Amino acid sequence: MPPFLLLTCLFITGTSVSPVALDPCSAYISLNEPWRNTDHQLDESQGPPLCDNHVNGEWYHFTGMAGDAMPTFCIPENHCGTHAPVWLNGSHPLESDGIVQRQACASFNGNCCLWNTTVEVKACPGGYYVYRLTKPSVCFHVYCGHFYDICDEDCHGSCSDTSECTCAPGTVLGPDRQTCFDENECEQNNGGCSEICVNLKNSYRCECGVGRVLRSDGKTCEDIEGCHNNNGGCSHSCLGSEKGYQCECPRGLVLSEDNHTCQVPVLCKSNAIEVNIPRELVGGLELFLTNTSCRGVSNGTHVNILFSLKTCGTVVDVVNDKIVASNLVTGLPKQTPGSSGDFIIRTSKLLIPVTCEFPRLYTISEGYVPNLRNSPLEIMSRNHGIFPFTLEIFKDNEFEEPYREALPTLKLRDSLYFGIEPVVHVSGLESLVESCFATPTSKIDEVLKYYLIRDGCVSDDSVKQYTSRDHLAKHFQVPVFKFVGKDHKEVFLHCRVLVCGVLDERSRCAQGCHRRMRRGAGGEDSAGLQGQTLTGGPIHIDWED
Repeated sequence: MPPFLLLTCLFITGTSVSPVALDPCSAYISLNEPWRNTDHQLDESQGPPLCDNHVNGEWYHFTGMAGDAMPTFCIPENHCGTHAPVWLNGSHPLESDGIVQRQACASFNGNCCLWNTTVEVKACPGGYYVYRLTKPSVCFHVYCGHFYDICDEDCHGSCSDTSECTCAPGTVLGPDRQTCFDENECEQNNGGCSEICVNLKNSYRCECGVGRVLRSDGKTCEDIEGCHNNNGGCSHSCLGSEKGYQCECPRGLVLSEDNHTCQVPVLCKSNAIEVNIPRELVGGLELFLTNTSCRGVSNGTHVNILFSLKTCGTVVDVVNDKIVASNLVTGLPKQTPGSSGDFIIRTSKLLIPVTCEFPRLYTISEGYVPNLRNSPLEIMSRNHGIFPFTLEIFKDNEFEEPYREALPTLKLRDSLYFGIEPVVHVSGLESLVESCFATPTSKIDEVLKYYLIRDGCVSDDSVKQYTSRDHLAKHFQVPVFKFVGKDHKEVFLHCRVLVCGVLDERSRCAQGCHRRMRRGAGGEDSAGLQGQTLTGGPIHIDWED
């Protein structure tokens, strides 16, 4: 692989230093591996499936035997040298569009977009494209390249200008005026599909959600009325009854939220993920995660895999309004002494993607006292994920020793040192304390309130924020006399915390203090994210100096 190119240079003028980003059209990494092309079908007898785990947010250009550009249509699994090929779900931009964002999808198990991420694309002078590619959430993912057809310059029928290129139906002429790129019919009115539109090479097709089938028009969907039609949409067993039908799963598997698909039980804990796979499903395979040193342990009926959010190759990303932690369980036949790697590669395998989702926005309500039960804020997402924060009261501005046993007695001249602390310290994430306000009661909608932080900004110079080595932890100091008023001797604190990706330069966290944030104008609308409340305290303030 060619060496990485430096994307940023420094221009020194006098005593000032100004970083200037280079145009990605002239500063990129070439991807030229032949196995990356869409024509390359995976053959495990020739080697194991590949993974783009070295790709990590740089700009890339497809060239050589890899192809001209990324395909903009669904690629079947087991192509591009891997199990789950990644394709661009959207049209390539024009040069005048600048840098645009597009969805990239990974195909697997009959689903053209089982996983997805956001990449950036730019059309460059000369008719080629560069892509800013994110690191895949799990193996085995590979970004595909594709050889697009060169247009036919011969005249078909009556032509006034034989030098004008013509492309086949389902393709459009590219910016170089020679290459015919696939036309994404799904971008116009969803291809006429009532639910799901999947772009294919030079064509497209309509699909329906789980439990629904296409009508004869090939575009609209209707409910499945019984087990006789496509097994009721059930992935395993379908049981009919007078009132309808229901899907059932083999022993050891559970129905997912769609009530049709059976899946392996996954428990999303605050600091770990636990997977229990039935022995009947495992057979004689040995299970391991993306980091192959993390392996399953059998208890006779199940194979258990317990791993941290920070280990075993677990990837944690921020996707829309969720924090998504993902890994991949792979099963291969156990290698016995004397057996070769070829034997393992040729034998069937088991692939189980594991995903836990956590919400991003939290509302923490806590009195100015330590929670003696040390009960963290536990937020349940739709996939039963828990990503806890606690509000700790510290003894000094070192923020190392919180109050645990005795409640502090605070006087008017004292300062309060408090911090928003994650129970799980995960790299790649950061937090923003959007607001903190004090109230005389535990009610979050109390009319009388005093803001310490609003829109990510401290209220005035008396509120001090400290830097922290952990991007998720936030520490503050505030004088006690700022709270509410002398008529109230009990005080509660309420804080809203938002979690973002550290590398996302456009996130709300990256904006920091932003007093006049516009909702729905290209930025994140944190008001639409769900939060939960933890109430504790209160502390009695001694107003006598």
